[in-house]
Amino acid sequence: MNFDGIWTPVITPFAQDGSIQLDTLRKVVDTLIDQGVHGLIIGGTTGEYYALSKEERKQVFDSVAGHAKGRIPIMAGINATTTEDSLELGQHAKAAGFDAILVAAPYYCQPAQDELLTHVRCVDDALDMPIMLYNFPDRTGVPMTLELIEALRDHPNVQAIKESTGSIERMHALANDHADQLQLSCGMDDQVLEFFVWGARSWVAGASNFLAPEHVALYQACVVEQDFVAGRELAARLLPMLNLLEQGGKFCQYIKYGCELAGLPVGPAHRPLLPLNETEKARFQRTYDALLQHRG
Repeated sequence: MNFDGIWTPVITPFAQDGSIQLDTLRKVVDTLIDQGVHGLIIGGTTGEYYALSKEERKQVFDSVAGHAKGRIPIMAGINATTTEDSLELGQHAKAAGFDAILVAAPYYCQPAQDELLTHVRCVDDALDMPIMLYNFPDRTGVPMTLELIEALRDHPNVQAIKESTGSIERMHALANDHADQLQLSCGMDDQVLEFFVWGARSWVAGASNFLAPEHVALYQACVVEQDFVAGRELAARLLPMLNLLEQGGKFCQYIKYGCELAGLPVGPAHRPLLPLNETEKARFQRTYDALLQHRG
């Protein structure tokens, strides 16, 4: 599978009572497709999958697959605390028509590397779908070591990795030593230019929920046209926003507030995450407004 391009980990819209707003979700999907993103991830961190029951996650899979299938590639995030739950979600996503799955380390239980390796192999053996690994130890508590990645060479469905450690050294190792094995995808937004310089052709970008044109333009400059002078200018415009998202401590809330400012209100983040206060909103809006001044 070709994982090139901007992959948006789509937000999950909620009402004030916490219920999922599927009509709004379909509007978000339509907007992202119209704005030229290359793929959608449903059930990722930005989609607050951890706050949903399995049945709610399946409901979201069905809604998006029925609405978007055939118009854009779709990937299902199937992370859970157990292998059995990941398999159940993956089987549902496959039946719904998803093109690929996003596989992270099961969170909280903190599996050892041999256990994590067995988990990934089990998921692949059971589902037989293209896999993007998701290495985000700050969230899961467990890294995907380079030794584990090397051990997955015997599973060719494992085709890509979203790298979210923030380690430039590790990014170099993936780009130089595993380029024949895995497509490298940027998962650390404020390092996107570095990823593209080192050959990544994919960016899983939360802020593309509300800034898709800027993300697509940066991909076009760096990956398609190989114009890193133009790419650096575009990245410099985005960087204050990406820094705020990566370092501001309220990623999901900021993404959802960005959608609201972009004209598509998607409701609050799920508790225990709390709404932004007025100071946080004002800081975000200043950053957002400054960025939009450059939009043609």
